[in-house]
Amino acid sequence: MINRGNIISKVTIYNLDVPLIKPYKLSYNTFYSFEPLLIHILDDEGNEGWGEQHISPGSSSETRDGGWTFARVISSLILNKTIHNAKKIILSNSYISIVASSAIYTAIEMLEKNNVLNHKSSLKLKLLTSFNAEEKFEIKDELDKVIEQGFTTIKIKVGKDVNLDLKKISIIQSHLDGRAKIRIDANRGYTKEQGCEFVAGLKPNFIELFEQPCDAKNWEANAAVAKLSSIPIMLDEPICSIKDIKKASRIEGVGLCKLKLKRFLSITKLTEAIRFAHKLGLKIVLGDGLGAEINCWMEAKIAEKLIDNAGEYNGFLKIQPQARILSNPLKFKDGFLIISENWDLEIDRDKLEKYSIRKETIYN
Repeated sequence: MINRGNIISKVTIYNLDVPLIKPYKLSYNTFYSFEPLLIHILDDEGNEGWGEQHISPGSSSETRDGGWTFARVISSLILNKTIHNAKKIILSNSYISIVASSAIYTAIEMLEKNNVLNHKSSLKLKLLTSFNAEEKFEIKDELDKVIEQGFTTIKIKVGKDVNLDLKKISIIQSHLDGRAKIRIDANRGYTKEQGCEFVAGLKPNFIELFEQPCDAKNWEANAAVAKLSSIPIMLDEPICSIKDIKKASRIEGVGLCKLKLKRFLSITKLTEAIRFAHKLGLKIVLGDGLGAEINCWMEAKIAEKLIDNAGEYNGFLKIQPQARILSNPLKFKDGFLIISENWDLEIDRDKLEKYSIRKETIYN
């Protein structure tokens, strides 16, 4: 670890706009590009760290402009502070913008050579894939394609129309024939009544879990669906703290929680949260499907020794290859994220400048 008395000497904030290979459809938004907040931090001895997080409009009350403003203010506050004091400043203000705070804090963790990131062994982790087909004639083709690519876990989005959603799941199950498992995600799209109707009409064939049926703040609605469901329920957006994990563990039918680095501020805190959930008997699925390469790398490193299911840190696969800003990009083969031994994060500066829509540097 780097000396925590080292001084933060320079912070550069980027807002990227990286185009996707195809639109990424959620119940609350359709993304044609990702616009992550990217942070680069240097200390007075030349050590550097990178952090990246994506504020997703519609996912929470945070906005991209708000996150940008917060990052500018906090960067000014931590300039010329020790690493120790800089982390305290970010932590004490993180309630204002947890996603932007996480980008800055994890950049410092990388700078100080956090043990999780600094472990340089090779890595091979199974990934989940998203799924876009809606019509019957498209579904079989896409299923065959993703299974041929090596994926064994597929995420299916629902949450708009119960009858149409049930029909789509049934078609997928009939074509799947045991070749892979599916995770169903409503992205908070159902009311309590709709969620209960959906799980009542669902056949459990090949289904691993059903994610976030109802609004994140409506614990009662999600609990009602979980009680009725024969499929384990996974909570996502409501899970932002140890307290939330404890609350989820007490709900009948909730078997899993989805955790993301951008909701837990730091690599250290997220690791602690995963271990705490496991002690309570909850399984954890890890990953932000809206994350770009740096966040995917960090979440994969956290998952390495703690998670045994398919990771959702797959956002890098959605980005057009020419828009990925690492000069040594993360690799994918046969359904797995692969990181070679002694791999180090390297930024392609030309691509960074090309896909930056905003940039600001804070230094003396």
